[in-house]
Amino acid sequence: MIHFNLKNRPAFTMIELVFVIVVLGILASLAMPRLDRDLKQEAADSILSDIRYTQHLALVDNMHEYDDVKWQQKFWRVVFSNCGSDLFYMVGSDTSKDDSLSANFALEEAATDPTNGKPMFNSCGTDNSAYSERIFITNKYGITAVAASNACSNNNSNKYIGFDHLGRPHYGFSAATAPDYSSHITSTCTFTFTMSDGDTFGIEILPETGYAQIVGQDAS
Repeated sequence: MIHFNLKNRPAFTMIELVFVIVVLGILASLAMPRLDRDLKQEAADSILSDIRYTQHLALVDNMHEYDDVKWQQKFWRVVFSNCGSDLFYMVGSDTSKDDSLSANFALEEAATDPTNGKPMFNSCGTDNSAYSERIFITNKYGITAVAASNACSNNNSNKYIGFDHLGRPHYGFSAATAPDYSSHITSTCTFTFTMSDGDTFGIEILPETGYAQIVGQDAS
C-alpha cells in the first residue's frame, strides 16, 4: 500500500504564483474588448427593439383622422434628443398636435415601457427615476453622439423616425399640414451611434416596409 505524506508536500513556488498571475492578466486583457463589444451589442439590441416597438404601436393604434389636415403629426415616433451632453430617446405620439415643429410630445402622450410600466419620456431637469431607464443611452451605454443620415436627416437636426398605420416609415411629418403622405421615406434611414471609446454602430430603417435592423447584422 502506498502512503502519501501530506506534511512533506511542497507548496507553490513564487515562480509558479507569478506565472499564474501573468496568465490571468493575459486572459483579462483578452476579455476586456469582448466586454466592450457586448455593451455595444446590448445598446444596439435595446434601441432596435424600441424602434420596432414604435412601429408596433403605430400598427395597433391607428392615428388616422381624415377630416383633419394635420393628422399625420400624430404618427407614433421615436425621437433622439439630449440634455446637455446626456443623450436619450423618447417614444410617443403628439396626439394634441401642438409640438409639431420639434417632433416632441407631452408626458401623457408617451409610450409605456412594457418591462417596467414607466413612460418612455424625459424632461430635462426632472427626476429621471420617474422614467424608463432604458432610454438614457449615455448613462446606460456610454453613447456620446447620435447622427441621422439619408432619408431621416435634415441638416442632422430633429433626429426621429415615425410610422403610419401600415408600419411604413415617415420623416418630416411633424410639420405636416396636408394629408398627402409626402413624409413617406423612399430610401433607407440610418441612425449612427458613437460609443465613449469612439466605436460606432448603426441602425437602419428600410423604406416601404419600415423593417429595422442593425447595420451589418441582417439577421438582427
